Amino acid sequence: MRTFGSLKELAGAVGEQLGPGPWHRIEQDRVNAFAEATGDHQWIHVDPERAATGPYGTTVAHGFLTLSLLPVLLGDLYRVEGIRMGINYGLNRVRFPAPLRTGDAVRCTAELLQVEPAPGGVQVVVRATVEPDRGGKPCCVAEYVTRLYPQEAPD
Repeated sequence: MRTFGSLKELAGAVGEQLGPGPWHRIEQDRVNAFAEATGDHQWIHVDPERAATGPYGTTVAHGFLTLSLLPVLLGDLYRVEGIRMGINYGLNRVRFPAPLRTGDAVRCTAELLQVEPAPGGVQVVVRATVEPDRGGKPCCVAEYVTRLYPQEAPD
């Protein structure tokens, strides 16, 4: 975990690699809950018996489930002191080069690409790479955009 003392210190770290973070195991119950939340019940995600004979030999997590892990995975990598609020602002680019097989653990590394002024704070862009513990290609590579807002100065 890297702690930046200020937004200025964060901006000075552009170009640096962060991580890797700790492993997080993705079990079938989480995949099923995501299917319920999104209405995406494709067999490759929720039917272990059928998926066992499919292309991956097991169920796989939804790509968007993998993507939804980014706030937690990146939260394992860094924090900035003196922030009153951070928001997910969007994504510039997302790819899912390999499936995330159910039962795999994932962790994240990130490259700090940009820290630019934004109204009331800064906009941060990181390239996040989510890798499975089985090795091989990453299961997600995304440019993740957040906005960070500093604590207001006391009166």
